[in-house]
Amino acid sequence: MRIYTRGGDRGQTSVIGGGRRYKDDVRVEAYGAVDEAGAFIGLAASYLDASRDVDIIKVLEEVQQRLWDAGADLAAPEGADFTWRTPEDAAAQLEPWIDRYQAEADQVEQFILRGGATAAAALHVACSVVRRAERRAVALMRVESVHPPAVRFLNRLSDLLFVLARAVNARANQPDVVYARSGPVFRTGRGRQPAAAGAGDNGDGGAKSADRANGAADADSGGPGKAPGPGPDTGVCGAGA
Repeated sequence: MRIYTRGGDRGQTSVIGGGRRYKDDVRVEAYGAVDEAGAFIGLAASYLDASRDVDIIKVLEEVQQRLWDAGADLAAPEGADFTWRTPEDAAAQLEPWIDRYQAEADQVEQFILRGGATAAAALHVACSVVRRAERRAVALMRVESVHPPAVRFLNRLSDLLFVLARAVNARANQPDVVYARSGPVFRTGRGRQPAAAGAGDNGDGGAKSADRANGAADADSGGPGKAPGPGPDTGVCGAGA
């Protein structure tokens, strides 16, 4: 089989169901961003220590499999003869991993800069790319039907990648670098504990996932320069509200 078909030479590509879309179409952008996210996750896995981090490598391999399912779901327009691949509980399946690996790193009360060990920095990049994929999926959701579990999975996946990055830094004895102009951005109360800054459903890469492990439903920070408290999801790792 040839890798090239020449079918896309005029700027269009096929989607599931046999339709044709321009390559900058909102649906193509969505599943293309998911494909990009999977590539960055694979790159991050290649930087991990094959002995020390074998557990994380296995997690990432499972994530890549499910991410392919999510991409396929996003490539299927309404009316396509297609069976959804992302299960309803795909996001929930990630949560035990989030809780487990969050416990490997110290809690922080301020935003942290992305970086550290090479593998951790690569996981931070993957986290941000997944957030971009989620934003593309949401843009698609606003104009066409999508399979909701695929979007939820992307949202939770960025939480997981953030806590994995921090876990890898902890294993490498690489301390997090706090954003110098960040005040305390997480608060206690209503059953909350200070949460790990940088990832989460609130778009900051970890606040909700960290707070979820403490038994709270939400932990929105307000973002740099804002008062802590509930706020909208910015869809940006490490800069959310």
